[in-house]
Amino acid sequence: MKIWLKMLIGAVLGIVLGYLLPEDNGTVLRVLGWLEGMAIRIGRYVLIPVLFFSLIIAIYELRQDKRFWGHVFRTLLFMLGTAALLIVLGIVATRIFTPGRIRIPREEQAENVTLEISRNFQELFPSNMFNALSGSGEYLFPVFIFAFFLGLGLSYDRNYSRPVISLIDSLSRIFYNITTFFSEILSPVLIVLASYWAVRFREILKSGVFLELILLLGIFSAVLAFIVFPLLLYFIKPKINPWAILYGSLGPALAAFFSGDINFSLPVLLQHTKENLGVRRRSNVVTLSLYSVFGRAGSAAVAASAFIVIINSYSSLGVTTTDLLSIGLRALAISFLLARRPGDGAYAALAVLCTSYGRSYEAGYLILKPLAFYLVAVGTFLDVMLGCFSSFVLARIAGFQEDRTLRHYI
Repeated sequence: MKIWLKMLIGAVLGIVLGYLLPEDNGTVLRVLGWLEGMAIRIGRYVLIPVLFFSLIIAIYELRQDKRFWGHVFRTLLFMLGTAALLIVLGIVATRIFTPGRIRIPREEQAENVTLEISRNFQELFPSNMFNALSGSGEYLFPVFIFAFFLGLGLSYDRNYSRPVISLIDSLSRIFYNITTFFSEILSPVLIVLASYWAVRFREILKSGVFLELILLLGIFSAVLAFIVFPLLLYFIKPKINPWAILYGSLGPALAAFFSGDINFSLPVLLQHTKENLGVRRRSNVVTLSLYSVFGRAGSAAVAASAFIVIINSYSSLGVTTTDLLSIGLRALAISFLLARRPGDGAYAALAVLCTSYGRSYEAGYLILKPLAFYLVAVGTFLDVMLGCFSSFVLARIAGFQEDRTLRHYI
């Protein structure tokens, strides 16, 4: 059975279970919350080893081909362009199909949600290089820096580095095989994640407060992922079947939506882009590593749309063109700064948008706090789908992609 189908069955069973469970039972919610945390840990379990060793080899091979920096710069430019596109489309969709005003609840204590930019820079170079591998697994950029220097070091003298290259290459393939094992057992994990998601979603639907925003974000993300992204592939030469690429991305899409965690989804994404889309390791690992740290355009687009709804809810004056430009530029910058927020990207981006925008909107994100899990789910779904399509496009342009037939898809 295909992995995406097993995951879909697990998600459907989880949703059914979530609608059968009592939503007002505190014990049930606490148990589901604990199980969700355990499920996320299982999904992340093998991420750092497979990324670390694969990235070392990918950097070494790209440097041997003298194509490393070209691939990195091309990826960053593509990332910037797609981020701007998604944020603009999100803002335009919200302006055209403006959801109704949301009732402002009683005053709540604003939380201190920051992007910890200063701390992020400090941790790039820990006092001991090996400390980069001993973190919690949330902030991956120090791991990538460590892998970068090791990849550079392998090019120093082939006479000395050849045995190390063989060892690291073997470890990369071993941990990749371990990743495939964890992908195979994600179906029961999706049952847990989907059931907890469904319990919270049922409560939101009963309130009836956020229905228009839920529909807007749901339709917007579906149109982007299932129509716009595939149609853009028609411009890629030589011609391909874009719907086959979409079909090959269903596994990561399900993992991203129900987990809301980019690090949980990355192992599944690495496997599907390689096995289904035929993206070679040297391109795939570098591109997806950069997207996991800097390419959170989907979360930023969701945050920008939600922020416009917040402004409309607080004020009857509406949003001016200058305001829209300011929101768009802030969201674009935030999309590159969510490296430490793998599990709450869209909500963290919204909170930072509110606090940085000022004008009495500093605590505005609190009116959407009950909907935070949904914002995160949609944002992570778009992040992963954008990373999947971008990895394929960049690899095909660079000649690092081989065509796969549907019957060989996992």
